[in-house]
Amino acid sequence: MTGLPDLDSLKLLVDVGELGSLGQAARASGIAQPSASKRIAQLERRLGLPLLERTPRGSTLTGEGRMVAGWATQVLAAAQELMRAAQAVRHSEAAQLRVAASMTVAEYLVPRWLGELQNRSPGISVGLDVMNSADVAARVLAEGVELGFVEGPHVPDGLDSRVVGTDRLVVVVDPAHPWTRRRTALRGAELAATPLVVRERGSGTRETLDRAFEGLHQARPRLELGSNSAVKGATQAGAAPAVLSGYAVEAELATGRLIEVPLAGLNLVRSLRAVWRRGRSLTGPAATLLAIASRP
Repeated sequence: MTGLPDLDSLKLLVDVGELGSLGQAARASGIAQPSASKRIAQLERRLGLPLLERTPRGSTLTGEGRMVAGWATQVLAAAQELMRAAQAVRHSEAAQLRVAASMTVAEYLVPRWLGELQNRSPGISVGLDVMNSADVAARVLAEGVELGFVEGPHVPDGLDSRVVGTDRLVVVVDPAHPWTRRRTALRGAELAATPLVVRERGSGTRETLDRAFEGLHQARPRLELGSNSAVKGATQAGAAPAVLSGYAVEAELATGRLIEVPLAGLNLVRSLRAVWRRGRSLTGPAATLLAIASRP
């Protein structure tokens, strides 16, 4: 037989492994055992592998069956993620206003702005996509969203922008790090030469840091991670120092889980910007949200 196996048969095979028998797997799927046996037999023919060991005491997975069940678990998880993503797209399509924001802005500033927007116009529905700054800009250029918020120092061609705030990146370490006992401020060249835990390329935080390091000898990162939370977790665990938004580490600094290291000779202040497609005049909810975000 040719073609891909169906998901129901893969789920049945996984259930045999987890529940211990074909009979119990059939009951979990709400089908009769003969029907379940037929499905597994079809799956065996499709894959060309023996998946069940059939004995008078019942049917259990063969060695090949256990391997296939492991792979099937990943396929089923991917299928579930596809359905969740499709549901998210349906929700976004139904929104009256579609917005994208970089991770730092989305987590620490956008909720307040959207709350005020909802207070002004309770009937407005907003779809928010959270991604790094480069992806936000690309989404706006592709007209996938009306308005975006980014945190990098560079605005791509084809976009208009307005500064809606500022943010200062700070150097943070775990409480046991030797830098917490320094008596002098850290110099920019020393920071650049230190392997750090950093955000991924394309994030506004990474772009700001790389630009600040221009002209300095820069060490390869210790770790490159895709979220502020991941960077904070690695640094708290002692992996290496990190440079993150002051917004992102506010709680950790207040509780002592991270320690800020004073820095001299390096400008890590950046502008936070709203961006929209050049030549397009924002109207309705998008214009209202821009006005809220731009207010001092």
